[in-house]
Amino acid sequence: MTRPPTAAQRRVIDAAEPVTGRLRGTQAQLAALVRHGLAFRHPRPPHDCFLTPAGHRVREAVPEPPAALPPRADSGAEVFAARVGGEETAGTAGPARVREVHSAWQGLLELRRMTNPDGGTHRPCGWERAHLVRAAALALEAAGHRPAGPGGKDGYRVRATPQPEAVAVHGPDDATLRACAATLEEAGWQAGEHTDPRTRTRYLLASPRRM
Repeated sequence: MTRPPTAAQRRVIDAAEPVTGRLRGTQAQLAALVRHGLAFRHPRPPHDCFLTPAGHRVREAVPEPPAALPPRADSGAEVFAARVGGEETAGTAGPARVREVHSAWQGLLELRRMTNPDGGTHRPCGWERAHLVRAAALALEAAGHRPAGPGGKDGYRVRATPQPEAVAVHGPDDATLRACAATLEEAGWQAGEHTDPRTRTRYLLASPRRM
């Protein structure tokens, strides 16, 4: 794209579904985003439009707001994020959260179907490899595992590691780790238990499968 998106196009991009990048807008707005390489139209009915990698980069960029621009009325709206465990402010955990997590997981499966070369949903896709911690946490939360609270001792915690394409999953006991490993393997990850040589605590090392 040779010029930045217009304000109307930017609003469409910002409102895309968090995981799948599915877009909602007028046909003219969507056609313009497709023309500029920021979106693509899925070949299968209902031919919805989704953000391309370039479109995702535009959405994730934080532009400098113009001084005279008033705040949007919906600027306080929260964007979905899977709980990695240990958050200071985790929000409510009720039926609404369950529905939100389920919807995000179904959206991720659809993203796998659309972006994996064979259309398979049994293994992670490129988005998950680029967002390892969030992807692993979503798989765990969607399966009903409990994320750790601020104290970090009553549920799972997913953390980045220095290793490429791998996350560490910590839990309060071996039973939690085994349950998390089974869930991740069913979700297309490979997971193995390891022992920290300094603290002697057990944890999982998990990475997305390619085959």
